[in-house]
Amino acid sequence: MQPSIFDIASPPAREIEGMAWLVIGICAGIFVIVEGLLVYSIVKFRRRAGERGEPVQLYGSNPIELAWTVVPLLIVFTLGLVTIRVIRDIERTEPPEGAMRVVAIGHQWWWEYRYMGDEFPGGEVVVANELRVPMDRPVWLRLESADVIHSWWVPALAGKVDVVPNQTNHLWFVAEKPGLYLGQCAEYCGNQHAGMLLRVNAVPANDFAAWIAEQARPPVESAAVHAGRDIFVNLACATCHAVQGVSDGAFAPDLTHLASRDTIASGMYPLNRENIRAWLDDPQALKPGCNMPSLKLDESELDAVTDYLLTLK
Repeated sequence: MQPSIFDIASPPAREIEGMAWLVIGICAGIFVIVEGLLVYSIVKFRRRAGERGEPVQLYGSNPIELAWTVVPLLIVFTLGLVTIRVIRDIERTEPPEGAMRVVAIGHQWWWEYRYMGDEFPGGEVVVANELRVPMDRPVWLRLESADVIHSWWVPALAGKVDVVPNQTNHLWFVAEKPGLYLGQCAEYCGNQHAGMLLRVNAVPANDFAAWIAEQARPPVESAAVHAGRDIFVNLACATCHAVQGVSDGAFAPDLTHLASRDTIASGMYPLNRENIRAWLDDPQALKPGCNMPSLKLDESELDAVTDYLLTLK
């Protein structure tokens, strides 16, 4: 579904939606009253045939001045109370009961997710760019930044929360319907800010458990792709990217189960052989300003590394 605060599937988003409709309703009411009075005045007090000179001028009206002072004060007071209530409800200081804990780390220009806790194999499962969550279970996100200020915003699930260097922020949500929820980094963070997309997949609890078990296991290697793996390890790829049992780079996205994802380049392109090969050949052509350089691989090397990456399921 496309990002929208009016197509919601989580309690925090529902609170924000309710406040948005209240503000829209109040603004619409003000518009109708003001425009109605304006139209009435134009019709009622228009110059008629045969009239000359200025109409009778009225100076000051205590009831009108009182009204345009008291009414705005009441509107502001009402909106202030509603805003305080919504902030109190959605900005929790402790995770909801039974919440799944995930650390979301913003990088230029991609997202890292670390599922934390004893419920996960080894106490931690690391993925990149695509967050998968079980339906109907609270998710407690701890938001951190590896470089500059980012902002995590999936409108259907929760409000926008900034991701600030050397500071930890939190948000929570409960995905009440299955499906893909899209979002966007909502704080300008550099050249590829617009290409730092968010994808949250909500799935049934059993499917999520099976997916976590797969993510925790090392990828199954085939002898047919050893040439591509060797190129990956011997060149700069392994310096930046982690692949469980092969490399432990931490600067770029973890590629352990790359082929199980739907997209590459932080959600910008579908994951398929053509796009992976093009990305390896010239990342700047697909995502100008990104931090991955071209390693100038020849045709056979491109094919070998692409084949290897496609086995990382």
